[in-house]
Amino acid sequence: METNLNNQISEEWTVSEDAIGQRIDQYLSHKFPEQSRATIQQWIKQGYVKIDGNDTKSKFLLKGFEKIHVELVLQDRTEHLPQEMPLDICYEDEHLLILNKPVGLVVHPGSGNPDNTLLNGLLAYSSEQKKLVRAGIVHRLDKDTSGLMVVAKDGETQQRLIDLLKEHDIKREYVAIVRGQLSHTGHVDQPIGRHPTQRVRMAVHHKGKPAITHYQPLRVFKHFSLMKLNLETGRTHQIRVHMHHLGHPLVGDPLYGNPNRIAADVVSELKDLVRAFPRQALHARQLEFIHPITQQPISIKIGLPEDMEQLLEDIEYYDDLDTFDDQMDVEYVE
Repeated sequence: METNLNNQISEEWTVSEDAIGQRIDQYLSHKFPEQSRATIQQWIKQGYVKIDGNDTKSKFLLKGFEKIHVELVLQDRTEHLPQEMPLDICYEDEHLLILNKPVGLVVHPGSGNPDNTLLNGLLAYSSEQKKLVRAGIVHRLDKDTSGLMVVAKDGETQQRLIDLLKEHDIKREYVAIVRGQLSHTGHVDQPIGRHPTQRVRMAVHHKGKPAITHYQPLRVFKHFSLMKLNLETGRTHQIRVHMHHLGHPLVGDPLYGNPNRIAADVVSELKDLVRAFPRQALHARQLEFIHPITQQPISIKIGLPEDMEQLLEDIEYYDDLDTFDDQMDVEYVE
């Protein structure tokens, strides 16, 4: 493929015999793996793809030995502006990167957040991200959730990461501090959909999409629990909704647990500290998957952010149980 500095593609070749019977859009998707099938179909629709000198349609079946010519200038996939910002990159190779998103950083521009998002930072980090849908972002974290995210650096990797997520082949482990004692391992298998009356919220709803969250206690106190959570699905606010459904909302969660509603017998000093915690106490601490290109295992794990570490220390100081069952399947967080 010939691509100049203006991102112009100009290529001509003859279809081989082994492509007989393939749709032209499918065939070109293999020829240009960095482009999505939808993009290829747009090329065909707009006349950038010629077969034996003629326009074609995406459903055209190859008969073999046709002459194909592709001529176009690649357009950036985003109109958002690059904005310099520090990125805490934990892993990077030529295909993808894994970063630690800080609290308060919005992932993608939207209503009320037109810029200064992670997407803008990725565009400034590398001009190649402009060629990708959502600058290579394949999943999100809420603004006030910290932790690990994987970002693609080319189109083929982005599509394969999306496929891994759909097949639940990316292990995503979170740590949360929740209200109440939750001392057993279990899971929540409840569908999640938009709240019927409060549109900014999600809720367990019989018409929602399937959602499964696994949970395990790491440390149990008198009024709070430190939990490890693993997602099988990736619904909006999934952990927050499911833990609220269990009756153990996240500390500091303004949508799914009234931050001021704390057990009466919690000591006043701890009440003040918990009520002052400014966000949901949720952190994405581990990503584990098979690299979609190199097929090498990737496992990245990071510790808690400073605010959650401090909150945990405060809870341990003021709220630790007088008697602790050492036989419980509970460990102290790393």
